[in-house]
Amino acid sequence: MINLFNAHIENLSIHRVGNKSRNEAIFLSENPYGLNDEIMPLLKEFFFKPFREKEENYFQFAHEVDLEYNEMYNFATEVFNNPSEIHNVSKKITKHLFEQSNHPHIKNGEVYIAYFTHVSIDNNVVDAIGVFKSEIQTDFLQFEENGNNLEMILQQGINLNKLDKGCIIFNYKKEEGYKILTVDSNRYDARYWLEHFLSVDAFQDENFMTKKYLKFCQEFAKEVVLPAEDKQQEVLFMNRAINHFAKNDEFEETAFLNEVMQNPEFIPEFKNYKVDKGAKYSIEDVSSFPIANAAVTDVRRSLKNTIQLDTNIQIKLDFINPESAEKFVEKGWDEEKQMYYYLVYFNKEQKS
Repeated sequence: MINLFNAHIENLSIHRVGNKSRNEAIFLSENPYGLNDEIMPLLKEFFFKPFREKEENYFQFAHEVDLEYNEMYNFATEVFNNPSEIHNVSKKITKHLFEQSNHPHIKNGEVYIAYFTHVSIDNNVVDAIGVFKSEIQTDFLQFEENGNNLEMILQQGINLNKLDKGCIIFNYKKEEGYKILTVDSNRYDARYWLEHFLSVDAFQDENFMTKKYLKFCQEFAKEVVLPAEDKQQEVLFMNRAINHFAKNDEFEETAFLNEVMQNPEFIPEFKNYKVDKGAKYSIEDVSSFPIANAAVTDVRRSLKNTIQLDTNIQIKLDFINPESAEKFVEKGWDEEKQMYYYLVYFNKEQKS
């Protein structure tokens, strides 16, 4: 979890990169930008807003041979070791970005490289480096008096409500490649920012493992439980899976299977399915890990707990109290109507 409320911009460098394949230039500012109290809060909101609004999926610098061959990892380490050098390093970072800007769809734009202090991540207060890029210019109107009339002047500029690309590199977990958050609003070339410029992989911490394992369970429920039984059992299976994660701090696969699999025949099917599909979710060799409660909450919010019937009727099952769906909802077959039915027991209707 991150907290950016107390973050302070200690230093800001602004440069511009063009598209190398179109022979557009690179512009490197000689000095850092002179921050003032008027623009500081606007820039903080511009830089941080996308990271507060999106799910926290962390990345880390990576390299197929050795982490020390990752240029951005080396630039970040250079800055964290000597923060006073950030402006000089910001030029290296911008040149590195320029070298990756050779796809014809990549737009030119301004690059902002900032040094932050008092950033909180996983309850640790650390420094951080921000690298941001604005690409899309917006039309806006200025007005000025001309005699007895107001004149409109059409200009272009950056919309402070939308950051096009950005990443925050936290001075945390250096040995793993630092913990990194990144956003990319303009996905015209998804590989440009993540793969070519940053060269990152997903950070495989407890948040990552919790989400990936539950996503795997969700696919198993859809592809195995649903065809073998019905929609109710698919929903109830995920109910039990979510609740097992919610009430435990550590995941242990054997205990999970014994509690969640009410039909023992599904246990070998689950293990075989994991052999086939586990690599897709990076869990093929995983049988235990710490559980991230925040990740469980995120997955619970995204799950659909509704049975949609072809008679335009919906039955919504409760994820918080799954025993109600098992005790008070029955499925059957009506021979006369030649239709399935759900029988729902209750004492009284609740007022909405």
